[in-house]
Amino acid sequence: MGLKQNLHTLKEKYKGTKMAPAFNALHTFLYTPNETTHSGAHVRAADDLKRTMNTVIMALVPCLIFGIFNAGYQHYAAIDNTLRLDPLGNFFTWDNFILGAWTVLPLVIVSYVVGLGVEFIFAIIKKHEVEEGYLVTGMLVPLIVPIDIPLWMLAVAVIFGVVIGKEVFGGTGMNILNPALTIRAFLFFAYPTWMSGDKVWVHGAQAMTGQPDAISGETILGTLAANNHPVYSLWDMFWGFIPGSVGETSTFLIIIGGLFLIFTKIGSWRIMLSAVIGALVMGLIFNGVVDQGWIQEGSKFYGLMSEPFWHHLIIGGLAFGIVYMATDPVTASQTNKGKWIYGFFIGFMSIMIRVFNPAYPEGVMLAILLMNVFAPTIDHYVVKGNINKRMKRAKHLKAKTA
Repeated sequence: MGLKQNLHTLKEKYKGTKMAPAFNALHTFLYTPNETTHSGAHVRAADDLKRTMNTVIMALVPCLIFGIFNAGYQHYAAIDNTLRLDPLGNFFTWDNFILGAWTVLPLVIVSYVVGLGVEFIFAIIKKHEVEEGYLVTGMLVPLIVPIDIPLWMLAVAVIFGVVIGKEVFGGTGMNILNPALTIRAFLFFAYPTWMSGDKVWVHGAQAMTGQPDAISGETILGTLAANNHPVYSLWDMFWGFIPGSVGETSTFLIIIGGLFLIFTKIGSWRIMLSAVIGALVMGLIFNGVVDQGWIQEGSKFYGLMSEPFWHHLIIGGLAFGIVYMATDPVTASQTNKGKWIYGFFIGFMSIMIRVFNPAYPEGVMLAILLMNVFAPTIDHYVVKGNINKRMKRAKHLKAKTA
């Protein structure tokens, strides 16, 4: 009660000043606002932006916790490969958790501190309220970057993503690109060697075993792009006992998170399902090309083309992108028919980019950003088509009754 009273006092003290948005943000973040509407027509519901953002974060927390364990597991498994013989028995250990937390939590802290700092600065300068939109972005960013990325790179990318990806458009709700993917795209193009995804990060190995600090090794996509067979089983890929970005490895937890978002009506099941269909269709096309003998074994694109079409759903960041990125309600299509089109092309192009870009065998980021740009166009033609259909129906009824 004392903290709430103190914040309320500060809020009233700085009311009308440049610092008002900062104190308003702290007050509404910690406590439910007591302002209510008194006139006019309003849709009254229990959910608001803060509750929506918190729901998405709840869906992301299991992926974060699993990613912390996986960071430690991949470290120790790279040193002692026999640990991979029993991944479940060697995964959920305190050693893995402590080492993973030591490396993953700084990414989360930098993401939130820098991102929210930029949000507060813009709110004070432009004299508008601090939106809760970055609460989700700040959690997504650490989950979609390599675990060994330098913190200063992450900070620079977050500043770029928040300023260029959101604030220049007017803030939360006005951006045309997903802010988290804008941050990853900046890292990809500015620091490609750190974002290629071909490293297995190992912490402190030199001190313990005399080996280098970072043991170079390919992820599954890198292995397939090089026309080699992965050493991981399908169950390892599904449960997530594989190297990769922090939150993208466990398809099982991503599915659970997706079902939770659908149940809470935060995420669109139409986008998720259509994206999966699009990915499967593109995978089937590539499998057909290989079956027809048009691409021979050993050729440049054979590895990923010949991979069974449904395997693409459990390797790389496709599942994570479909569930948590493609369903962003601000940057995705708004019409029901548009969501089917939007999602289908995300899945379709993700596999296409993944196969034809072996230097960076992952395509979901670029596919979603591209469809973010086309989402308004898709909705425009869907609405225009509905208007034309209704006009034709009206003319028909008019002619029938004349």
